[in-house]
Amino acid sequence: MTVISAQKETRPTTTYSPLAPPRRYLFGPGPSMVHPRVYEALSKPIVGHLDPYFFGVMQEIQQLLKPVFGADDGVTMVISGTGSAGMEASVANFVEPGTKFAVFANGYFCDRITEMGKRQGASVVRLEKPWGDTFADQEAVDFIRREQPQVVAYVHAETSTGALQSGRAICSAAHDVGALVIADCVTSLGGIPVNAAKTGIDVAYSCSQKGLSCPPGLSPMFLSSRAMNWLGSRTSSPRSWYLDLKLIYDYSTVSHRYHHTAPISMFYALREALVVIAEEGIENRWERHRRCHEAFVKGVEAMGLRMLVPEGQRIWTLNTVSVPQGVDEAKVKSRLLEEEGIEILGGFGPLAGKVFRIGIMGPLATEEHVQFLLRELKKSLASQGYRP
Repeated sequence: MTVISAQKETRPTTTYSPLAPPRRYLFGPGPSMVHPRVYEALSKPIVGHLDPYFFGVMQEIQQLLKPVFGADDGVTMVISGTGSAGMEASVANFVEPGTKFAVFANGYFCDRITEMGKRQGASVVRLEKPWGDTFADQEAVDFIRREQPQVVAYVHAETSTGALQSGRAICSAAHDVGALVIADCVTSLGGIPVNAAKTGIDVAYSCSQKGLSCPPGLSPMFLSSRAMNWLGSRTSSPRSWYLDLKLIYDYSTVSHRYHHTAPISMFYALREALVVIAEEGIENRWERHRRCHEAFVKGVEAMGLRMLVPEGQRIWTLNTVSVPQGVDEAKVKSRLLEEEGIEILGGFGPLAGKVFRIGIMGPLATEEHVQFLLRELKKSLASQGYRP
């Protein structure tokens, strides 16, 4: 009998260095800089996702979110997922097969909402404008009256263009025809007033990594009393089990019955970020972002640069600056990153190569940081031969 001896498998030994991310100034459209106290919260020991302590953390988050959303009624909750999960949860729960779904389309994220509506089997109608434009009150009212939709969606702060859309006329007209309103507040929450209740928004979703100065991974939401009543009366189940808001609301607020394993550390982080906002005062925070936006605009215009979006329609937390003729947008961004660790981003879609997208949010929304950014942007433009 031949005996075959087993040979010991040898594997190369690999040594990995400790993580050492480069220092960055995150002046892009997101993620934004994270407050040091939020990093500290991330390091706290986790508990289970059914632990009473964790449910207490979730309850505090729900209360802290209300003034940030401007939520006088309704409920706030948090989706375990990025802002796109909040978008899909909004569409999946309130748009059913055959629903007439009206979308105000003037940028990339309006197109994403449209695609989600189509995947739910909705009958989607769109009022379209070029990227960077906004909708006047009367044209919004006329569109809704003409189409008679059941659900309406618009983007409050369009990340792809820097345009801020007023929602009051949209919400008023939608309610007149019995429709619910979904608002994308991903880039506005925490840095610009959302005023969900006063505006008349029924469903608002956002993210954790922009105006809230928290890492990405969670999507805060607001649902009005009208939206909660509609949700409660829905007889069919949403196509998405994971994003079923009835189940998530029951898990996080009512019975605490198991739904999914929530990312505990991210909830710690969001709770701390919201406490930091509460200590500053939400109105003070909005005013700080407004001042920094105006200082930035004044600085770039002094360089001879032009803003894409007209005054009065601009997002305070995300500025779109037109790229001067003859300047290579990619080289300006690369120099900023390589020389000073400054991240800004460019445009995409119809705006590819035409704009810089520059976020001034959270810890970087200070006069000192704005002037630092302006100095370095001027140097980078000069390296490309640009002179005011």
